[in-house]
Amino acid sequence: MCGIVGAAAERDVIPILVEGLKRLEYRGYDSAGVAVINYGEVLNRVRMPGKVHALEEALKATQLHGGTGIAHTRWATHGIPSESNAHPHVCRETVAVVHNGIIENHETLRRKLLQQGYEFTSETDTEVIVHQIHRYLDDGNDLLASVQKAVGGLEGAYALGVISNTQPDTLVAARRGSPLIIGIGIGEHFIASDVSALLPVTQRFIFMQDGDIAVMTREELKIFDAEGKAVERPVHTSELSLSAMDRGEFRHYMMKEIHEQPAAIAETLEGRISGGRVLEAAFGTRAAPIFDEIEHVQIIACGTSYHAGLIARYWLETLAGIPANVEVASEFRYRKPVARKKSLIVTISQSGETADTLAALQEAKQRGFSASLAICNVPESSLVRESDLVMMTRAGPEIGVASTKAFTTQLVSLMLLVIALGRRHGMTEGVEAALVRQLEALPRKVEEVLELNDEIQHLAELFADKHHALFLGRGSQYPVAMEGALKLKEISYIHAESYPAGELKHGPLALVDADMPVVAVAPNNELLEKLKSNLQEVRARGGQLIVFADKQAGVEPQGEDVQVIGVAPTDDSIAPLIYTIPLQLLAYHVAVLKGTDIDQPRNLAKSVTVE
Repeated sequence: MCGIVGAAAERDVIPILVEGLKRLEYRGYDSAGVAVINYGEVLNRVRMPGKVHALEEALKATQLHGGTGIAHTRWATHGIPSESNAHPHVCRETVAVVHNGIIENHETLRRKLLQQGYEFTSETDTEVIVHQIHRYLDDGNDLLASVQKAVGGLEGAYALGVISNTQPDTLVAARRGSPLIIGIGIGEHFIASDVSALLPVTQRFIFMQDGDIAVMTREELKIFDAEGKAVERPVHTSELSLSAMDRGEFRHYMMKEIHEQPAAIAETLEGRISGGRVLEAAFGTRAAPIFDEIEHVQIIACGTSYHAGLIARYWLETLAGIPANVEVASEFRYRKPVARKKSLIVTISQSGETADTLAALQEAKQRGFSASLAICNVPESSLVRESDLVMMTRAGPEIGVASTKAFTTQLVSLMLLVIALGRRHGMTEGVEAALVRQLEALPRKVEEVLELNDEIQHLAELFADKHHALFLGRGSQYPVAMEGALKLKEISYIHAESYPAGELKHGPLALVDADMPVVAVAPNNELLEKLKSNLQEVRARGGQLIVFADKQAGVEPQGEDVQVIGVAPTDDSIAPLIYTIPLQLLAYHVAVLKGTDIDQPRNLAKSVTVE
């Protein structure tokens, strides 16, 4: 992984490929490259470690042009970031390949290919693919047949773009496990790992399905399924605009997306509540009979989405009276979980292509869990297609690697689910109506919290010379603290941990000193007094306290070692959404002071399509 762009057109495709790579930079990467067949039918390649800008400058120096090409931004899995490991990979100046995913049997294939006389110049698993395709081309097969034969011997996940000067006008794409789309232009065709890469050239797309292989020229497109049968796939018109991918007045995408949260939350709620009630049809036409049978919820997710699931567990058990479990997808899929009767599997993913979450869903299906619901931000994603029910979060494009508006819209979607299930388990109409009112008030309340930005920017200076931080919360605020710690470490590279505040005395207090800022979230709820006691434990050890507290909670500054930021009073049911916002702002402003790459933090990718 991480980003693929390809084109077959009458015009020069180099500008299209480079612009596409720029629009995929948000995914995170460590090198970039382009391969193109020029008008003399010669296959040329340019690769550079580092940013797309470096590749663009190198391409200008070569004056390379051509009508068929592929490009890639790589996020290292096999092999260090380097030019030799960068994509595209080429075999004997004849065939070039770009690849997202992981080939699990690459070592076995490498040994066989070495015996057949092929030389390897990289440490990547991808290079076995290009040599395999060349071997079949050398046997007299055309490019499509060679790709079909080659992928038949691959184990693992892949999205592939392939070109060869044996058929200079042809581009072949293949998909299993990793997302890939086809863009349809006028007298030209494209491929990409994300719709956003192709918005400057088309808004008409085909979403390739698992096992599909497509062969295309400027004028013609053919798609074959996993069994080799010719198939027709629906063409979708994207509603995304180019302006949705711009930063506008903001310095970074992350800050733009933090400020988009009121609108994103309102969009998530639109058409899904009416007359103080949640409309179950928002989850799909089969939702009502499925929900009627559910007695347990199993949530599966990764990263930020996992934190959303942890908050939902508190809601499900406290508000709806339904037992719930939450598990990291990469653990769930391997521990041989026991299926529970009448259990709803809820998968949460911004992209809908998270490899571990997809695999965990498939494992759950095989083990007999009752039904599945996907909470996702991307229509036509793999997770959406494989689930019985779907709740789209409608967050819009999220470019920053550190998730913000995707997280809060996931929480809104999960609260809608809690209400829909809760009414079957004793939740009264009055309670439901009160929760719906709180949801309807959320956009305004988030706008109020965003007004704390300047105060939090000043507060961030406390972290300028720090290397560690501790985040505390109790109850449903504990996952909020987890998310706050994750945001800080993701974009500022400060080591941050989170704990339930009551666990301080069981070990973490040993870390507390003047060089360890301690951040706490303190809504005005039944756990407030216990939290205050925990904060006194920090003060007694000389710790620097930063407390985001309800203005009516009675948490007051008690010297220079305690900073209190007042948050407008809010109902405890939606408090996790409110207290998430200042932690996002804190992480952002600390990262600005640290001078890190906020939208594309090192070593991370936006859509994690490998294990």
